[in-house]
Amino acid sequence: MSFQRLVMLIFFLQPIAFGSWLPRIPDVQAKLGMGPADLAIALLGLPIGTLMTLPFAGRLVAKIGGRATIIYGFVAFLAVVSLPAFADNITTLFFALMILGVTLSTLELGLNVEADRAEKTTGLMIMSRCHGFWSLGIMAGSLLGVGAAALHLPANWSIALIALLVLPIALLVSVRLPLGPDPASEASHAQSAPFKLPSAALLGICAFTFGITMTEGAIADWSAVYLRDVLFATGALTGLGYSVFACLVATGRFGGDYMKSRFGAVAIARVCGCASLAGMVIVLLAPNTAVALIGFAAIGVGVSVGFPLAVTASASLTDRPAAASVAILTFIALSGFLVGPPAIGFVAEAFGLRVGLGILLIPLAISLLFTRMLIPRAESHASAVVADKAA
Repeated sequence: MSFQRLVMLIFFLQPIAFGSWLPRIPDVQAKLGMGPADLAIALLGLPIGTLMTLPFAGRLVAKIGGRATIIYGFVAFLAVVSLPAFADNITTLFFALMILGVTLSTLELGLNVEADRAEKTTGLMIMSRCHGFWSLGIMAGSLLGVGAAALHLPANWSIALIALLVLPIALLVSVRLPLGPDPASEASHAQSAPFKLPSAALLGICAFTFGITMTEGAIADWSAVYLRDVLFATGALTGLGYSVFACLVATGRFGGDYMKSRFGAVAIARVCGCASLAGMVIVLLAPNTAVALIGFAAIGVGVSVGFPLAVTASASLTDRPAAASVAILTFIALSGFLVGPPAIGFVAEAFGLRVGLGILLIPLAISLLFTRMLIPRAESHASAVVADKAA
C-alpha cells in the first residue's frame, strides 16, 4: 500500500471508536441524571484537555515525529476512549473526557503531520481526502454506536469492544508508515521564530472558521440529545442525526477539491454557508425526526469544506510562515469546539434545546459574512494588478 493510502486509512481508523461514543451521550446523561447545563459542564472536559495539550503535543511530535506519535498515540487513545461511558458522576465524566482530549489531540496532530509529510514526499495533494476519510470513520463509528444502542448493549463495554477491535488494525497499518527524517531541526526553527500578532486577513479567516467548527462540535454533542428530548426519538433513531451529518460532511469533503477548482473558494463557501443556515432552520422548525434528518444533512454539506478552505487560505498568507498561520487557525477552530457545546447547554437549561441550538445561527451568519477572506493571496494580488492596469 502506498504512503498516501496508508495515511488515508489511518485517518479512517482513528475516529471510529470515538464516533461510537457520540450516539451514547444521551444514555450516559440519563444514567447520571444530568440536565443540559450539567452535561454542558461535563462536555467541557474534552476541548479543555485538547487545548491545554496542544503546545506540549507540538513539542512531542517535533521530537519523535508523526509516525511514532501515531503508533504510541493509538495505544493511549484507544485505551481511554471508553472511560467517559464508565463515569458514575459529573466530575468523573469531566476528567474522563479531559484525559480523552489529551490523547485525542496528540494523535490527531500526528496524523496531520504525516499527511503533510506524505504530500511533500509524493507531490500529491491528499489533505482534503484525508479529512474526508476521517469523516467516513466517525460516521462508521457513530453507526456502530447506533447499532449497539438498538441492541441495548451497555455503552461502556460496547465502546471498549470497538476500541479493542480497532487497535490491532491501527497498529498494523501504522508500523507500515515509512520512516521520516529527524524533525529536530524543524522544531528548533519553529522555536526561534519571533512572535507576531495575527494579521487582519488571518483574523478574518479565523472568524470564518470559528462558526463552522462551533457548529460541528455542537452537532456532535447535542444532535442525539435534541432528537430524543425535543422530537421524542427513541432507540437507534437518536443517533441517526449525527450519522447523517457526518456522512454529508464526508461527501462534501471528497468533492470539495473539484468544486473549488471549478467555481472558486469564495463561491463554494457562500453556497455552503447558505446550506448550513437553511439546514439549521429546518432542524429548529422540524416537526418530526425525518424532517430534522434532512436539516442535519444540509448542515453537514454546509460545514464540510469550511476548514479545508480556511487552511488553504491561511497558508497562502505571506506575513508569517504557513505552518504558523495554520497553527493559529487550528487553535481558533478547536476553540469553536470548546465554546459551542457548553454555550448551547447553558442556554438550553434556561430556554429549551430548540433555543439552545438556535444560537448557532449567529456564528454561522458571521462565517457567511467572512467568506470573502478565503480569496487566496495570489488571487487577490492578481485582481489588484488587473485593477491597476484598467485604471
